[in-house]
Amino acid sequence: MKSAPITIVGAGLVGALLATLLAQRGFKVTAFERRPDPRKAGFLGGRSINLALAERGWHGLRIAGMQARMQPIAVMMRGRMVHDLAGHTNLQRYGRDDSEVIWSVSRGALNMALLDAAETAGATIHFDQRLDAVDWKTSTLHFRSEDESSRACQAGIVLGTDGAGSALRSAMARETDLGERFEPLGHGYKELEIPALGDFPPGMLPADLSQARARGERYAMEPHALHIWPRGNYMCIALPNAEGSFTVTLFLPNTGAPSLESIATAAQARAFFERDFADAVPLMPDLEKDYTGNPTGLLGTLYLDRWHLDGRALLLGDASHAIVPFHGQGMNSGFEDAVELAELLETTPDDSAGVFAEFERRRKPNADAIAAMALENYIEMRDRVDDADYLLMRELDLILAQRHPGRWVPRYWMVTFTRIPYATAFERGKIQAGVLRQLIAGKQALADIDLDQADRVVRQRLEPLPVPG
Repeated sequence: MKSAPITIVGAGLVGALLATLLAQRGFKVTAFERRPDPRKAGFLGGRSINLALAERGWHGLRIAGMQARMQPIAVMMRGRMVHDLAGHTNLQRYGRDDSEVIWSVSRGALNMALLDAAETAGATIHFDQRLDAVDWKTSTLHFRSEDESSRACQAGIVLGTDGAGSALRSAMARETDLGERFEPLGHGYKELEIPALGDFPPGMLPADLSQARARGERYAMEPHALHIWPRGNYMCIALPNAEGSFTVTLFLPNTGAPSLESIATAAQARAFFERDFADAVPLMPDLEKDYTGNPTGLLGTLYLDRWHLDGRALLLGDASHAIVPFHGQGMNSGFEDAVELAELLETTPDDSAGVFAEFERRRKPNADAIAAMALENYIEMRDRVDDADYLLMRELDLILAQRHPGRWVPRYWMVTFTRIPYATAFERGKIQAGVLRQLIAGKQALADIDLDQADRVVRQRLEPLPVPG
């Protein structure tokens, strides 16, 4: 057993993976989770936007030995299925083929699988334990349960993976200035549902889908895509679930027209959807109930100047750098945090202060970079995926990747299909976006672009880029 016992506050996705990785390395790990055990009480998680699992996340799961467990709960998504106002669809692939895809995963199912893995690895997890206070002089953590009973824990190293509303972060901030700021997006979200074909209420299934159900099909739309209805300043998306349903998320400004403020009643919600997302309405039999009954989610970006309190406590994942969900990288980034920290602690188990400082030095630039790219991707998803200039840039982006492998790597590929540092992808992406804008200026189609000139520009502006596995 490694010398320093580790206490993890928060056993959600990142906390459970971190507990697994550390326990596998011989650390004594105890985790405390404020919610009940979802394997017994059902998943009562916070925001439940489906998760987009990409290479960075898969890497952590592979290290934890989770590949086989993921197969029944992950659904492959080949690309964005764009729905226009008339209901026409267009699949924009994420990668070159089915080796370059992302996966839709239920947050609850993944959390339960990770909890099993953590306990199998030897971690101890206590549920219904809300962090109430920390005595930093004695490194004692005080927890309180739903019935108001309390428990004290003498901690060695404390790691905070308790999300954007982190109680550990609040306790650390009372001891030292973390330089915390939260920048709200000005947009929120509502979660809705397209049920599996077998779950539609009697008489509410469109005729063509009744035939599909009779053939044994489960999904009301193409299952292997992230569906998106871009509408300028707002959008709807839908991600497939393994049992045949889709989790639908409407992103809207908080105020203005249309907005979450202006669409308050069931009738207003139906009228809005029939106007802007008409092809989705027949697939959502509980539209009004879901819209009025489900809570409104908050969106924003959390920044901290400092992630650790000397060698006593460290924040990671959403507790230190929560981001908006539009690049699908929140969980992937958090899993990358867990892998990096586990490796650092294994290498230097008796110098937590040094490990925490090095972890922050390595990870903070990457956290800032993915935060910026996630904000940019919201604008792209809601406003640009059906824009002519964007489509031409995307077409040229893919052509240049084919003509210059290892030198020109589209930013989305760097973020999603590799483990190239986010900061590198961000800076490299800015250069490539400038080149693309230069090459398409005044052009209407790919045939109008001088690809020989494009090759010269690429070789002048970009050095070959090592692409790690």
